[in-house]
Amino acid sequence: MVFSDFHFYSEVLGIQTAAYVLMPDEQLLRQSKQPVPVLYLLHGLSDDHTMWMRQTCIEQIAKDYRVCIVMPAVNRSFYMDMAHGAKYDTFIAEELPRIIETYFPVGKKREHRFAAGLSMGGYGAMKLGLTRPGRYAAVASLSGALAMEKVFTREDLKGSSYLKEMENIYGDEKSLLSGKGNLSKLAEKLMKTPEKAPKMYVACGTEDYLFLANESFIDRFGKAFGIDYFTEPGVHSWRFWNKHIELVLAWLPLEKRKIEG
Repeated sequence: MVFSDFHFYSEVLGIQTAAYVLMPDEQLLRQSKQPVPVLYLLHGLSDDHTMWMRQTCIEQIAKDYRVCIVMPAVNRSFYMDMAHGAKYDTFIAEELPRIIETYFPVGKKREHRFAAGLSMGGYGAMKLGLTRPGRYAAVASLSGALAMEKVFTREDLKGSSYLKEMENIYGDEKSLLSGKGNLSKLAEKLMKTPEKAPKMYVACGTEDYLFLANESFIDRFGKAFGIDYFTEPGVHSWRFWNKHIELVLAWLPLEKRKIEG
């Protein structure tokens, strides 16, 4: 793989920002005349864009696939156009793909775009697929925060700094429930035309504190969208995510390296 520490100015965010980018090596690029697909790999709440490279074997896992992997920095934004902050949804869904497709030799059609992430990033990937099904062919959530619509009603968060942070992101409970941050509402809307939905992969460990949120989402929408759902013993940890990102790459419709000899 070819690794780029890609720094650029975002007009949407109004700042210099960064993404790690992995590209297939030259030999693999030459194997096919088809455009190179892109996987936008999203980080979690307490992480940054470097963590997939630092904590998993993503470069080794990806080396046998003809795919570009983009790992962007989004801070603690929940991939939202924040009520009191920057427009990270617009950045991640519109500006970043345009920039990547300008500077890297990748495909520009729906069948060339995928998204995946862990925890907050799993939520972000699912949100991309549900809000823009015409732009992403497949999305994957690992230990995703799939029930953010309940954040304002949790008794354990009353008066907490975390809840104040959520207010900066979503505004208030009414705004969250009615807006693009509510995955359940987005899924209900897309259920009217389920054939337009991207393929979906959801995985969560049975000891993960987000397991019940994942179970609830699958109970409501798994059958309608044909979601590939995987559970096994595991907690909210890199051991689980390292295993499942390899399974996600195998699940995606990617061209594998031809083994010669």
